[in-house]
Amino acid sequence: MLKFFTKFDYLLKETFLGLLRGGWMNWAAVSTVTVLLFLFGMSLQTSWQLEQLLYQFGSQMEVSVYLDSGISAASLEPLVTNMPEVVATKTITKEQAWSKLVTELRISDIEGANEQLGGNPLVDEIKVKARNSQAVPNLATQLAKLPGVSTVQYIDEVVQRIAQLRKGLNWISLTITVILTLTAIAVTSITIRLIVMARRQEIEIMQLVGATTAWIYLPFILQGITFGVLGGAIAWSFITLIQQFLKNLLANQPEFIQFISQGLQLTPIQILLLPLILLSFGATVGLIGSLFAVRRFART
Repeated sequence: MLKFFTKFDYLLKETFLGLLRGGWMNWAAVSTVTVLLFLFGMSLQTSWQLEQLLYQFGSQMEVSVYLDSGISAASLEPLVTNMPEVVATKTITKEQAWSKLVTELRISDIEGANEQLGGNPLVDEIKVKARNSQAVPNLATQLAKLPGVSTVQYIDEVVQRIAQLRKGLNWISLTITVILTLTAIAVTSITIRLIVMARRQEIEIMQLVGATTAWIYLPFILQGITFGVLGGAIAWSFITLIQQFLKNLLANQPEFIQFISQGLQLTPIQILLLPLILLSFGATVGLIGSLFAVRRFART
């Protein structure tokens, strides 16, 4: 056990010494990884948020079913409720709709309006809440085929736009992530290579006294991993600050904005996963960059 702690202490000291000798090149590597992970984390978080927003729109989206004149909503509501895509229904009778319309139009002579229009011109309506946004088109088609249904209306443009935005964002994020990942690996590799060259004489002495290649170059690999972990931690800090700022900004906004902001909230699992993904991704980038750096020297 003592031997293990002695080796571990040596690795930590050598890693820290290498970081000190790296100077500003350390900052170049860490900042590059930070930019990569910040953009990756923001795009991943936005993708999750848009997915949540799509689900919320879908769960809140209502299909308006207008019945033929003389058809009661009570006669069709059981059929609608039993459909698998339906979460909930709400019936609005023509009397309720007429009363609301008269109130909104501020008509004082209701009897006169009824006489001019030949009675209540409205029809019963059933508002149907879909299970999710994807189920809405198929549900609307099924509702339109029911006997006594005159018109089925729903607004799906917003949902389609959000879905298209999410898909486009994912492709753009993937492209940027690949480019920045390669850049971060290259910068990390160059930084580690310069540190190795600066300690070339020490490495030769260690080789002469019989130190193994893995033992010599393991501290440099740990330095690369450290670059990635630091970059991930800084990126996560920036993302958290931005998220908190936006949360405070949207706190006193109108009801519709509040509805959207609620849909942008991450789940507890996603909140936990985000820093873990960033730190793991950063450590992987640092590991690959450092392996590329020491591979050339390990062969010599």
